[in-house]
Amino acid sequence: MKSPAKLWFLAITAALSGFLFGFDTIVISGAEQQIQDLWNLSPALHGWVLSAALWGTVAGSLFGGSVIDLMGRKKSLFCVGVLYFVSAIWSAFPSGPYTLMIARFIGGLGVGVSTIAAPVYIAEISPAESRGRFTALFQFNIVFGVLVAYASNYFFKDYGESAWRWMLGVEAIPAAVFTVLCLFLVESPRWLKMRESHQAPIRPDFRSFFTRENRGPILLAFFVAFFNQLSGCNAVNYFAPRIFQMAGLGRDSAFLSSFGLGTLNFIATFTGLWLIDRLGRKTLLLIGGIGYVVSLSAASLFFGIGNGPLAAASIFLFMASHAVGQGTVIWVLISESFPDRFRALGQSFGSFTHWMFAALITLFFPMAAAAFAPWKIFAFFGVMMVFHLFWVIFVVRETKGKALA
Repeated sequence: MKSPAKLWFLAITAALSGFLFGFDTIVISGAEQQIQDLWNLSPALHGWVLSAALWGTVAGSLFGGSVIDLMGRKKSLFCVGVLYFVSAIWSAFPSGPYTLMIARFIGGLGVGVSTIAAPVYIAEISPAESRGRFTALFQFNIVFGVLVAYASNYFFKDYGESAWRWMLGVEAIPAAVFTVLCLFLVESPRWLKMRESHQAPIRPDFRSFFTRENRGPILLAFFVAFFNQLSGCNAVNYFAPRIFQMAGLGRDSAFLSSFGLGTLNFIATFTGLWLIDRLGRKTLLLIGGIGYVVSLSAASLFFGIGNGPLAAASIFLFMASHAVGQGTVIWVLISESFPDRFRALGQSFGSFTHWMFAALITLFFPMAAAAFAPWKIFAFFGVMMVFHLFWVIFVVRETKGKALA
């Protein structure tokens, strides 16, 4: 039994990969307009540049389960740190949009693997009564990274033509710190036990994974990830300054409002972290689901009638709903739903689904924003969240306090 201090150190260190995840995925929001102007990118190519990291995340999440089963959780997290560091340095000094896409793709690989390695590692070292709180540290660090990225973008926004290079390159500092801290992690005892008993697969055992026995957890992992992205959360995160400008705010106010959005996200996630082992996973999904429907309906209405301030306020309510509900719950729920033998593959499947839809939404959002009025886009997300609410009410089962199999 690890001491509480040791357990907190291990959980926080692993969860710091979430900080880099949040920072890496959001920092592009401050740089995207300057990058588009620099290389005169079409909406289609602009979408590909912005979504490059997400396609890397799709690849990382697809193979990440096999990687962490083969290498172990500790080595995988160390490699994640290296990927983030290389991506940050290269992203600051690309020769053109295509090399920037490659650099961002490498960072995306780190994001994809981290969404599997960190929640699985933390779930496997945590006692059942506090697993939700410890595993949700990953999401807490994600939104902390989001907050710092918004603050960093606001700080560097007036650095002239090189502002976007500073925004993307500064990530190398926390990436280096995380990589060093990973050297002090201990390996997951559950992974060591599986390796000793030859249960840790050398290659993904998809035939055994996709069986009737795992049908329930697989469907849960798919739909919690599917609805997470069809809420529009990453569309808002990636394009926050642009969305606030669509609501009528000036450039400086849009950047400042994005930082405010990140701050609210941080506070709401902290609230979800405090509630998840008290109220349970399903209750938080219900609270967030109701907030989704109300906030997205309001955003669609106020964008439609041209009330910019209330449209912007609706975006803040949306982010709070997401952070308390889906944002806090998703990685905990998936990690608790699969037995030891399939936990890494299950997390990989859920992460792959999550990032596939995130990449598609980010790819098509610039084109959708050019083709449709904002109220139509938010109305679409709102309708999807009505389906999400019914799914939570009638399908999702509580996993609070569940012993890992």
